[in-house]
Amino acid sequence: MKIGVIMGGISSEREVSLQTGKEIIHHLDRNRYEVIPIVIDERADLIEQVQKAGIDLALLALHGQYGEDGTVQGALETLGIPYTGSGVLASSLCMNKQLSKMLLKSAGVHTPVGLCWHGMKDYDPQMVKQLGYPVIVKPNTGGSSIGVQLVQNEQELRVAVQEANSMDQEILIEPYITGMELTCSIVDGEVLPILGIRSTHSVWFDYKAKYEDGGAEEKVIQLPPVTHQRVCEAALTSYRMLQCKVYARVDIILREDVPYVLEVNTLPGMTANSLLPKSAAAAGMTFTQLLDRIIASSLHERKQEWGMVQYV
Repeated sequence: MKIGVIMGGISSEREVSLQTGKEIIHHLDRNRYEVIPIVIDERADLIEQVQKAGIDLALLALHGQYGEDGTVQGALETLGIPYTGSGVLASSLCMNKQLSKMLLKSAGVHTPVGLCWHGMKDYDPQMVKQLGYPVIVKPNTGGSSIGVQLVQNEQELRVAVQEANSMDQEILIEPYITGMELTCSIVDGEVLPILGIRSTHSVWFDYKAKYEDGGAEEKVIQLPPVTHQRVCEAALTSYRMLQCKVYARVDIILREDVPYVLEVNTLPGMTANSLLPKSAAAAGMTFTQLLDRIIASSLHERKQEWGMVQYV
């Protein structure tokens, strides 16, 4: 089978995507797949490169806008090329944090809910004061904690909002919830071992903590049975409510035994320091086995959706 590993892209997460793609290429089983790296530098690249490569499956190593938001998934569907992970709808929903939070709240899932501003025209520090400091300011459709800031007071607020607005037209301002940081990786509807996260050099799990060597301590955590069940139910409810398929990662803050879902990632990072491969390893899966499972499940999912011929 000829697999195209699609990476790069035009979002703020391009560098993380290139790292993900490099790691995936390194671990793909060459006895099973012919691997074709496909680096996207601009929107027009995708269709031309994919058609030229003649691939059987697109293994998506993209992150952020034009990659994780359903755009690339829709283009590949138009070309009739199966791809890994969730479909167009789930990708779009999960990329839009405000919309996904509204849906999760309607399903009874706890999630931080604050303000959503449409640019600097909505800037109103009094509303944030009512929300209560500290707050988290973030782009509505960002990822990898890029453009996300922990704001302690009104003096820091404007700069943080302007930076987030430079990356997205919509800005989220949410209460900063302290507690135990957890991540739940889900593959084929199964929650893998839950990881607890502790940033080593920062107050919260920011970009440096996520991607720098030694930036965070991440290990399987043993929760009390009742709490473990609550966390798994919150993760799975989020996964299903947002129509995710094949795999995803749900980020959670556990506060006083109540899980608060922060976001759902439909194309979680797969770098050497990423959480999904670590969780899979704790479940006894090698990186190569994880990729095999994602590929097989994605082909099955696209077949179910499209009624297409199964690839072998």
